[in-house]
Amino acid sequence: MTKPAAGSLAGMLTMTKPSAGSLASRSTWVSTTSVSSSGKRIQREMVELNLDPPPGCCAGPKGDNLYNWVATIIGPPGTPYQGGIYFLDITFPCDYPFQPPKVVFKTRIYHCNVDSAGNVSLEILKDSWSPALTITKVLQALQSIFTKPDPYNPLVPGIAHLYLQDEAKHAELAAEWTLRFAK
Repeated sequence: MTKPAAGSLAGMLTMTKPSAGSLASRSTWVSTTSVSSSGKRIQREMVELNLDPPPGCCAGPKGDNLYNWVATIIGPPGTPYQGGIYFLDITFPCDYPFQPPKVVFKTRIYHCNVDSAGNVSLEILKDSWSPALTITKVLQALQSIFTKPDPYNPLVPGIAHLYLQDEAKHAELAAEWTLRFAK
């Protein structure tokens, strides 16, 4: 039997034997070639977000699941949400970016566009979604509801009604909830 030439593919296959340690380490990391196109897109957006995050926001994967993230938004100054720390779960669908991520507030918030389960009414997460949008744009849109609620597309009509009828009372209640649940 002839011995394969060193450097040939057959030679490398027969001459190198992986150790048990190298096999174990290979199973714990994910090659970029095995990541789906949606996963690659999410990875790219994560890098971009980490390089230039919107002020008062941060987000990233929960553990090693690239499709489940946690985000934090700090309530902006000059709003009833000022200084509150709001945690959100972001779940990317398998066909991201062709479908929007699902966003849920985990911190309770008094807001007409966020219901008691934390679901968010935000146009870019529904009919206005486009694959050109990124998670950074989603975070910026989420920040915008703190300063510009949309009482005409509410998830909680009672809060929207109060906002339209008595903005000062709405601000007072929102600030109370901020102190109670977000600090």
